[in-house]
Amino acid sequence: MDSGQRTGIRRLSKRGDTETRRLLYNAGMAGAKTDTWRCIYERERAKGLSATAALMALARRLVRIAYSLFKSGGQFDRNRVMMA
Repeated sequence: MDSGQRTGIRRLSKRGDTETRRLLYNAGMAGAKTDTWRCIYERERAKGLSATAALMALARRLVRIAYSLFKSGGQFDRNRVMMA
């Protein structure tokens, strides 16, 4: 994969807290099995990402949405997720 000036194979980072990384991976796995998040996981796979990378991309998206809901005090709206 090429991205900007970088070429070659991408790898997931092993930096950071391992427990947090494990929990995020598990959240991505659980999310990929639901109707709400499966389409996003499949979209990432269609881009050519490995299953692990697609799960981590989904996990990152889950965290961003959860943080946004936490900060705004809003409610989760499945339709907004499906449009993005």
